[in-house]
Amino acid sequence: MANIAQLIKSDIGLEVACADLGGWDMHVNEDAQMPRLIDELAKSLSAFYADMQEQIKRITLITMTEFGRRVQENSGHGTDHGHGSIMFVMGGGVNGGKVYGEWAGLNKDNLYGPGDLAITTDFRDVLGEMVQKRLLNSDLTVTFPNYKSFRFKGLFKG
Repeated sequence: MANIAQLIKSDIGLEVACADLGGWDMHVNEDAQMPRLIDELAKSLSAFYADMQEQIKRITLITMTEFGRRVQENSGHGTDHGHGSIMFVMGGGVNGGKVYGEWAGLNKDNLYGPGDLAITTDFRDVLGEMVQKRLLNSDLTVTFPNYKSFRFKGLFKG
């Protein structure tokens, strides 16, 4: 995140950047690994936000993962790959301060398949809304070919 902050401050015209924080694939000993990773993520986001100061109004930051985790712990004190997950959005142009999506709870009848959270919001809906409203690119067919059923949540100011 510090390198991305430097690129933004250099004013070279950066429009999109990605960073990766690995280590989230915790099939064992999740109770030892998860707190450290959550702390690292929180501190990185907080430091980036503080470092960007007034420039944060021009920046939209989205965190996401490529897979969810199971609700129930496995025998190795971890969780296996699941279905639903979470995304965090912060920065300028964000209608923040609330949770967007549906929460069905953790009752077995509300879970998907063998114990996963159901997907209630497609990640392309969040990213598509950001591309359209923050990057001002209305041609989402180029960014997301073959995905036509966008359902924006009102995450971003238009």
